[in-house]
Amino acid sequence: MKRIGFIGVGIMGKSMVRNLMKAGYELHIYARKKEKVEDVIQEGARFHSSIKECVSTVDTVITMVGFPKDVEEVYFDKGNIMDSVKSGTVLIDMTTTSPQIAKKIYAEGKKKSLFVLDAPVTGGDAGAKAGTLSILVGGEKEVFEKCLPLFQAMGTNINYQGEAGCGQYCKLVNQIMIAGTLSGVCEALSFAKAKGLNLETVLESVSTGAAGSAQLNTLGQKIVSGDFEPGFFMKHFVKDMKLALIEANMSGLDLGVLSQTLANYEELEAEGFGEMGTQALIKYYEEGSIQG
Repeated sequence: MKRIGFIGVGIMGKSMVRNLMKAGYELHIYARKKEKVEDVIQEGARFHSSIKECVSTVDTVITMVGFPKDVEEVYFDKGNIMDSVKSGTVLIDMTTTSPQIAKKIYAEGKKKSLFVLDAPVTGGDAGAKAGTLSILVGGEKEVFEKCLPLFQAMGTNINYQGEAGCGQYCKLVNQIMIAGTLSGVCEALSFAKAKGLNLETVLESVSTGAAGSAQLNTLGQKIVSGDFEPGFFMKHFVKDMKLALIEANMSGLDLGVLSQTLANYEELEAEGFGEMGTQALIKYYEEGSIQG
């Protein structure tokens, strides 16, 4: 399993490619725009001009693309992954996508004697760079165990969730938690500002207590300083929340906090903020930024 085809060399994918190469894997990559991946090509990744060329001789294919439609495209459009890999190849989709698509890839892969895992990640760009991602894996346990060394090159908290689709279900659990937590952080900082508190002091005071969280630690200072550079794009979080609501509705669940948070983000996305980081949610509460 030393030859890996990697599709989706973006903010997180690029760091994952680097960590796999550091671990001794031979990386074959495909990107629509070669100029965007010149750095990892110089570091040893082998570029291919088509998905078919990229995946036809590798042992494992990893995908880390943007949206469910992109997953469908790279796996099922004519000439792409399903048509191009050899029998026995392991397919690992690490995109956060629909559990239903994960199950579809698994079922189609089974027909073609392919091994399929859904393995979305959490930890953002910082975790991808450090190789400390949490990796949430669904599929056959024997395949998961076979791929564990590969996952260990990219992450440190790696857990088998169950059958196909369960990795995606667990990732949506994560995103539901983030939605509520980050909304709470933004509301609390808006309240602190309205009451005239020193926001730096507030962050120092509450971050190590019961209100502390990974979202506060990672994004609190960025919110206060007006830094909206994306570690995780708002537009991708909107996609994730929509997926979670679809699945919640299928189970008859009414997730009010998630619904409201999604509505807030969709309003910001409509105003042109989709390319900003998730911390830009503060713009919903205060015009301009927390500093405004």
